Amino acid sequence: MTGALRDDATVRIDDPSEAGTVFGRGFFGTVGSGGLQLDRTESLYLLEMGRLEVQAERGRAVDWSDLFRRALRAEPGFGIRYLVYRDLRQRGYVVRAGPAPVAFSVLPRGGILHKTPARFWVEAVSEREPFRLSRIQGLAEKAQATKKQLLVGVVDEESDLTYYRVRRPNPGGALPPWGSSEPVPAILGEDRVLVFDAGGVEALGRQQAYGSRIGSRLELSLLEAVYLASTGLLELRDARSRRSVSRDQLLRRARRLESGFDERLAVYRALRERQLVVKTGFKYGAHFRAYPRNPEHAHARYLVHAVEDGFEAPWSEIARGVRVAQGVRKEFLLAGVAADRGASVRFVSLERIRP
Repeated sequence: MTGALRDDATVRIDDPSEAGTVFGRGFFGTVGSGGLQLDRTESLYLLEMGRLEVQAERGRAVDWSDLFRRALRAEPGFGIRYLVYRDLRQRGYVVRAGPAPVAFSVLPRGGILHKTPARFWVEAVSEREPFRLSRIQGLAEKAQATKKQLLVGVVDEESDLTYYRVRRPNPGGALPPWGSSEPVPAILGEDRVLVFDAGGVEALGRQQAYGSRIGSRLELSLLEAVYLASTGLLELRDARSRRSVSRDQLLRRARRLESGFDERLAVYRALRERQLVVKTGFKYGAHFRAYPRNPEHAHARYLVHAVEDGFEAPWSEIARGVRVAQGVRKEFLLAGVAADRGASVRFVSLERIRP
């Protein structure tokens, strides 16, 4: 098939028979009164696959490298998008441009254009671009609102692709609420809180899965202690002076000892309010691991990392977190804390897949 090169590095096929053949075999291009219009990714892919010849003025043939250079000049970031487009086409998908702000809309295998709803929205990025949580959250919300799955195709420095499925989850558990309203006496040590009361150890430790039981005592982290103190379920005294310690005093100490304590506290509170059991995720390189019910009867479902809502990081950091989580059969969640909205928390789930 022969197409005519236009100034913006797109290609038009004027012959109706050839246009119908190109469109019918893979739904390439857009049919209009002026023939079949191919965008830059479609033109380059068909040219690379030997299914298209491109001619410039006076019938001069345009080779792939020339057309590629023209596309790069016309469209910043085109090289990354073309690699993702090419890979998806090679996997047997029908791939179309947009809708903005994502790069591509992808039909399921065997889908028919204008009859089969798109299955994926696909964003194409380079590993050198920063991961921006606010942008990913926005794309995931728009995709789910239109019943699409959001994929991010990340191109590494060797032009290899990794795909991440991104969604806005609603994590939740089934831990029954604690029925008691009586505060539990506890002692504040240097960087943790100790409970010696046998009833408190049983209620907090065994029934509600707070802290770690060490011998006959229960040791609570500062996060757990601040949360429990804020709900009125902890009566705290200093280990040295035996003076009463208020929730605000405990919070000030925690902030001095741990940078980013407020973000982690907001996420901890949000998870606990969703009836999840929350434990440290230190051994997995995350802030928390979250269980749907008591860890004595269930495995952790999530690895959760608490960050500010405007969080940015190298994609390699995200890839590492996802890989660790999936390696231990858990879902990786980023929890963005918005200070300007009263420390509200929005969750984003990332999962490495092969489309």
